[in-house]
Amino acid sequence: MPAARGTKRAASKSSAAAASTVAKNKKKRGAIQWEIPTAPKKRGRVLACGQGDVGQLGLGEDVVETSKFKYVTALGDKIVDVYAGGMHTIALDSSGKIWTFGCNDEGALGRPTSGDTDEGTPKTVTLPAPAVAIAAGDSHSAALLNNGDVYAWGAFRDSHGSMGLVVRGREGKSCREPVKVDIGETAVAVASGGDHLVILSASGGVYTMGCGEQGQLGRLPQRSATRDARQGFSALLVPAKVTLKAGGARIWAGYHATFVLDNNDKMFAWGLNNYGQLGITGEKRKTALFTPTECDAFHQQNKTWKSVACGQHHSLALDDDGQVYAIGRCEYGRLGLGDRAGDAEVLEPIPKLQNKNVISIAAGTSNSFAVTDSGEIVAWGMGSEGQLGTGQSSDAPEPAPAVTPPLSARTPTHVSAGGQHTVLLVEDPSSQKESSPPPESETSEQKGDSQSADSEEEEAVPAKRQKSEQEGEISSTSSAQPSDVAEEAKPQKVNGDEKKETPMEVDETDNVPEQKDQPETKSADETTDNDQTETEPEPEQESTQPEDSKPETTDTSSQETTDSDNKSQEADKDVDMSEERTDLNGTPDTVEPKSVDVLQTANPLTTTA
Repeated sequence: MPAARGTKRAASKSSAAAASTVAKNKKKRGAIQWEIPTAPKKRGRVLACGQGDVGQLGLGEDVVETSKFKYVTALGDKIVDVYAGGMHTIALDSSGKIWTFGCNDEGALGRPTSGDTDEGTPKTVTLPAPAVAIAAGDSHSAALLNNGDVYAWGAFRDSHGSMGLVVRGREGKSCREPVKVDIGETAVAVASGGDHLVILSASGGVYTMGCGEQGQLGRLPQRSATRDARQGFSALLVPAKVTLKAGGARIWAGYHATFVLDNNDKMFAWGLNNYGQLGITGEKRKTALFTPTECDAFHQQNKTWKSVACGQHHSLALDDDGQVYAIGRCEYGRLGLGDRAGDAEVLEPIPKLQNKNVISIAAGTSNSFAVTDSGEIVAWGMGSEGQLGTGQSSDAPEPAPAVTPPLSARTPTHVSAGGQHTVLLVEDPSSQKESSPPPESETSEQKGDSQSADSEEEEAVPAKRQKSEQEGEISSTSSAQPSDVAEEAKPQKVNGDEKKETPMEVDETDNVPEQKDQPETKSADETTDNDQTETEPEPEQESTQPEDSKPETTDTSSQETTDSDNKSQEADKDVDMSEERTDLNGTPDTVEPKSVDVLQTANPLTTTA
């Protein structure tokens, strides 16, 4: 009998254990589990426009500025994704290789460079596995690999200057080659703000790292969100989890803000909201938000959101019906709502896009872009650097058509706005069926015939300069000072407004005293070469005539005629940056700090977003 009672009790315990296991399994089956995405399938070519004084256009050493989109022939026709950073461009090809070009002062290219020409020439970044997604910020880049690892390179910046990218010793150090960013679990998405990085994990966790002065990390109170806090760089440059009850499904990052669509289809955001650009109204409008807050302006529309693009002081939202909405600051026409005096306090549909089905949106510092399913490319907002691609160097208060070379059967699929330049990806139907040769590893002898355009490669030898924005409003993380790190001796780029402004009210009880205005800091090499003439490039084989017989006065040569004996004398001129200029783009439990593994790259690739 005792044995029987013992057996019964044992059976009872076993049954209880089994019941407990079933419950856990059910909970596990209902838990969030996102899969690592695959890279985009549609291959195509890249076009660029805007300012290219540090090679970020990839159009060749003589093309330092263009107000019309031009083919980046050096990238070939195998590109599946492309993003514009502050002063650099990153591209992903169909084999998972990453190509970069532009300014490499702080390592944003992720590869060794030997000079300006090398920086402006598209070349590959060495990574341990093929990439499936990419992101670009002001002075940093990131990639998601097909095994769920995240690698990043470059540096973040705050109001004191360069922060570096990872913690080494007690300091933040920039990384000129990719390093692994360990979040302790598999990653499925990455997004870069101006100076912060956001990572989405397979379990729906949202991790952030970088500058947090405007609340863009979403996990630190204001007193702890600077390098002067007790934890210093370790609290900023080690990725840590943001507290979100429902977990994340989609992530987007803007200049000084982060958006997350949670698993209940609710939009949350944190960061700079001084013009209500986060879609958070009421008492929290015109403040910096340091914790996730539901975006009531998005909820009021009762829409399902497909994409969000966040500029410095405005945001765009794209719903599943292809309609575009704008919110935030109105100056320079960045909202696309026409000439108006007041800011948009709620999400307002853009009238000229209401009858169109938009498939891609982008927000620059003070401008906006959209691509429709019919192949239209439109832009609006500030265009003083030609970055709208409309053929003009003037502002556009409403969506205006962009000017491109003949696209033939190629269909625009994606647009990305950088600090002062814009890149566009157009699908190439012929490349979907035929295996196209990879971009060339070295600059080839260029031919004067337009039919050789696909095999050409240009080098860029631009003059470097800083960019500034002087809006007289609260905006960026203030002027950047020269880096304290010894190895970063040369001038650094500036993130956000160079003119320091009074910080806005913060939605916290532990506010710090207001900061005083800081003067602009200008680099000694703040010049550009742009008083040249140019002939429109012709990368298309189907046309042997120039796209526009009227030459632009800002480009110095065609992509097809860049022989070394054809280079002209370039005259330096001071740059007037009286308007907004910023480097981009487009930032729980407390977790233990993660270690960062440095990727060894003994023989970086030197083949040619």
